[in-house]
Amino acid sequence: MKQLLEFIPLILFFITYKLSGVRDAAIVLVIATILQMVILKWKYGAIEKQQKIMASAVVFFGLLTAYFNELRYLQWKVTIVNALFAIILLVAQFQFKIPLVKKLLGKEIKLPEQAWNKLNLGWAIFFIICMLVNIYISRNMSEEAWVDFKSFGLIGMTIIATLISAAYIYKYLPKDEQNNHKDGEN
Repeated sequence: MKQLLEFIPLILFFITYKLSGVRDAAIVLVIATILQMVILKWKYGAIEKQQKIMASAVVFFGLLTAYFNELRYLQWKVTIVNALFAIILLVAQFQFKIPLVKKLLGKEIKLPEQAWNKLNLGWAIFFIICMLVNIYISRNMSEEAWVDFKSFGLIGMTIIATLISAAYIYKYLPKDEQNNHKDGEN
């Protein structure tokens, strides 16, 4: 439910953009994002820091987009947010020697430190790639192409990055006891 709720503002933005244009889509995105935050707070009692950052960026750049009736402000948001995430991951890892991915997943998964570092670096590179692809599409393709990319391309890229991360993590997971028991019988 929580993951579905996170996509509703994007879906509403996409539909409104196709039906009514940039200004209306930006207004719908801002309102839906604010409602999303209210529902998350009401239903789960708290809003995660990443969700607060994203919502603040959506509201700020969405209002600029609506006011000036120009999509470029939302295009900047995607670039800035991805750059910010990459910088935070890289600074935490190389300056403070803390892979933030471990902070997020370390309670559920036990990995060697070098694996956490590689995973953290992989996600930083992913955010840089998203930023660069966003810049390329926003500068070289139509607004409609960018909206399609924002609505579906980034989600697809994130799913692929998540699957790659899962495959990477899988090799470090302990084998279940049943497999260990079968190995002992032979």
